Amino acid sequence: MSKKILITGGAGFIGSHVVRLFVNQYPQYSIINLDALTYAGNLENLKDVEAKPNYQFVKADILKTEDLEKIFVAYGITDVIHLAAESHVDRSIVSPLDFVYTNIIGTVNLLNTAKKYWAADFSKHLFYHISTDEVFGSLGETGFFTETTAYDPRSPYSASKASSDHFVRAYHETYHIQTIVSNCSNNYGPNHFPEKLIPLFIHNIIEKKPLPVYGDGLYTRDWLYVKDHARAIDQIFHKGKAGETYNIGGFNEWKNIDLVKLLCKLMDEKIGRQPGESEQLITYVKDRPGHDRRYAIDANKIKHELGWEPSVTFEQGLSETIDWYLANKEWLQHVTSGAYQHYYESMYSNR
Repeated sequence: MSKKILITGGAGFIGSHVVRLFVNQYPQYSIINLDALTYAGNLENLKDVEAKPNYQFVKADILKTEDLEKIFVAYGITDVIHLAAESHVDRSIVSPLDFVYTNIIGTVNLLNTAKKYWAADFSKHLFYHISTDEVFGSLGETGFFTETTAYDPRSPYSASKASSDHFVRAYHETYHIQTIVSNCSNNYGPNHFPEKLIPLFIHNIIEKKPLPVYGDGLYTRDWLYVKDHARAIDQIFHKGKAGETYNIGGFNEWKNIDLVKLLCKLMDEKIGRQPGESEQLITYVKDRPGHDRRYAIDANKIKHELGWEPSVTFEQGLSETIDWYLANKEWLQHVTSGAYQHYYESMYSNR
């Protein structure tokens, strides 16, 4: 049976890389990209695959159950890779209900729709839910998050993702839907909306704007190149075991201030500034509420069981990321100005 895979949030940062990988590597699959095209969903991310015969974009909202049911029927959806989510911690502090609706209720709507249309034989279908390491809370100076680490979310964002993870696992246990959950560390790479640290700072360095570093700058994160994350999702989708959880990390911890200084150094080299010039833009700002001190992923399970591991070092991935932004200044200008939001109308309004 040829798979007809619904990828939700497929016009977003991670989703667009997953869509591109599946469209290009699996021409026998039909890939249906569902995205509500909120501020971070950008169809310009997928210009290179939009004409492929096995690709279809559908503008829809996972909060609207009737629309989900129509999509399942119209396309004969066999599997779901669920990436649609509100994901920015700062936004969740300002407006937590947006995260409750999308991340919790939206996920349950998808689960209910899958339960309804796959009931004849759940064993033929997979619901794969992509989540975050932030559900585990904060680590001290040592130790790592594993697949069995207890949940301890500290922000509205991580609480909403923790809840959605629990619902996915509950539907597996209660209704026997075949589900998988993966929890990833911080992603970086091309096509990232410039609200997150790396793309924001690349943009600010180009514009000679301040680089706002929270608190003392010693918060530590594990960084994962987005193309490696897409490869991991591919491996889990095809080889992962239903009912299991897989942590995806870069084996790559950096303190925020060290990362920012490396970014400044690379930017100065690539755009011809004096050594240390961009570092003068660093500005320490008031810490955000509930800021977790350290995240670190133990990704040995996916490495040993499924044969996945990162393909690039952080320095390589960061250099490639900077090169992409410098080569795609029009994309960055469209995103920062809001012009990217007109792309859907120009390409799809008459279809």
